[in-house]
Amino acid sequence: MTVSSAPRRRFLPTALAAGALALAALLVSAGPASAHDELVSSDPSTDAVLDALPPQITLTYSADVLDAEGATVVEVTDAAGTSLTDGTPVVEGTTVTQALAGTASGTVTVAWRVVSSDGHPIDGTFSFTVPAAPAPTPTASPSPTATPSTAPSAEPTVTVTATPAPTENTSDASPLPWILLAVALLLVVGALAWLVVARGRNGSPGSGSSGTAGR
Repeated sequence: MTVSSAPRRRFLPTALAAGALALAALLVSAGPASAHDELVSSDPSTDAVLDALPPQITLTYSADVLDAEGATVVEVTDAAGTSLTDGTPVVEGTTVTQALAGTASGTVTVAWRVVSSDGHPIDGTFSFTVPAAPAPTPTASPSPTATPSTAPSAEPTVTVTATPAPTENTSDASPLPWILLAVALLLVVGALAWLVVARGRNGSPGSGSSGTAGR
């Protein structure tokens, strides 16, 4: 019994050490395969509510991503499926930046795909929201000003009213006719008086006797 138990006691530590080394090897080999790079943060973040579409999206990963043509893809679409990306993404170490263009309202979806530092491709999606802009309040337009018509207007009707003849005002009559009439009467009276006086002188008795005596 004493001779047979000694080899077993020596073999047990060796077996345990070999098993520990094998388990460690398995853990070391499985570690890199399971520890792929992952998305750490994004700007804008998942489920963020923004006032407007940002000028760009920034994705940050746990390790450097592969910077090779076609290895990194970022697709950003609005609620209608319209692409909002502007150009290709820019890779700088652990960050990926994608420029955006246009406007959006509603849910904006971001789908990304990169190649991690161990050469394994990874991808994912997230979304944020841009509320629709409020509809502008219609303003009352000013009433159009009436344009004066250039058409000639109808000729005005002229009503001729007969003006009554002025009534002769005797108080304002000229006194000249009366003066002339008075002068004429004076001349007639003077002429008659002269004739009477002339006849009287020619037919007086004194003048006849004087003529007889002389003869």
